[in-house]
Amino acid sequence: MSKYGHLWMYIDLIFKRYNKEKIELSFNQIKDATGFDIDHSFLTYKKELLDYGYKVEKIKLKDKIIIFLKID
Repeated sequence: MSKYGHLWMYIDLIFKRYNKEKIELSFNQIKDATGFDIDHSFLTYKKELLDYGYKVEKIKLKDKIIIFLKID
């Protein structure tokens, strides 16, 4: 499993549980899901999320939020 594998499963669970098209997670929520702070490697690993049917729509560094989007 990749560094962010637990996060991808967590995101998949949220999308399926709440039947949402878009979700926002704070950096703290991501830390809770992964057990570590988000770092620059996230920019590389985020491509894996496409295999789950989702993508990163926007990273708001100022607000410390990442917006995830369900793709078709």
